[in-house]
Amino acid sequence: MIIHHGIIGIDVSKAYFDIFDAESGRTERLPNCAEAARSLADRLQNRPDALAIFEATGRYDRHLRGTFDARGIHYCRVNPARARAFARAAGFLAKTDAVDARMLAAMGQALQLQAEATPDGSRAALASLHQRRDQLVAIRAAERVRLSELPDQKDSLQSHIAWLDGEIGRFDAQIAAAIAASSSLTEEARLMRSVPGIGPVAATTLLALMPELGTLSPKTAAALAGLAPFNADSGQFRGVRRIGGGRRRVRRALYMAAITAVRSASSFKRFYEQLRARGKPAKLALTAIARKLLVTLNAILRDRIVFQP
Repeated sequence: MIIHHGIIGIDVSKAYFDIFDAESGRTERLPNCAEAARSLADRLQNRPDALAIFEATGRYDRHLRGTFDARGIHYCRVNPARARAFARAAGFLAKTDAVDARMLAAMGQALQLQAEATPDGSRAALASLHQRRDQLVAIRAAERVRLSELPDQKDSLQSHIAWLDGEIGRFDAQIAAAIAASSSLTEEARLMRSVPGIGPVAATTLLALMPELGTLSPKTAAALAGLAPFNADSGQFRGVRRIGGGRRRVRRALYMAAITAVRSASSFKRFYEQLRARGKPAKLALTAIARKLLVTLNAILRDRIVFQP
């Protein structure tokens, strides 16, 4: 496959960037550090058609993302599972870092991947605060479980839980301040909170982790959150629909919001009761409510109007 000279495939690991540049046709290895990311950005700065393709690897790609965002370098992050599926389909049978870098460049070419929008700085800061709060909440939940398992360590556990309560409260205050400091985030949070079931945590999760909300079609929004039912028909196996993939944390926040929404005097509660009356299991009905919440939120942010009961 002839790859357009503007496409750069980057295999990101904990220690290295393996870079395939279609312009030169060569692969090189750089250490995974801020200095190497700046050096790469310097080279791409004068290439307006450059598009870097790399897998979304969380903390391992942060140097690339931060530097590319600051320099205006176009890039696209791809789902690692999707990249492996493409590699198998395209015949990239070998598995090395250099091969993966070339495969990512070929993927960008074959699928005509588009550059991601430059993230809003205030939203990126909110996402960081939200992630740390989630980590603390998970630690607190684990410590509460240990209270029943290790009664002889009750004092230590209760002390740690009290400290975690304080830290979570501190992050809640920082998150509220971050939203208040941005007029766009404040307005979006206000619109979201008008929907039954959407509380401060659900609104913050959507603001931080689903910035595209309000610009998507209903089906695309549901697919991004992993709430779109896909066919699972094969052979004589028919009629089953399953959800999966997508942004797990967003899906979890919407599911919890759905539980609250069906307890309110709202159309969501009536829809839930209709589903249950038709014999739908509670979990399936709640998933349908979560999807309905997401589609409603997408429309509200698109039209910039509060929820109409």
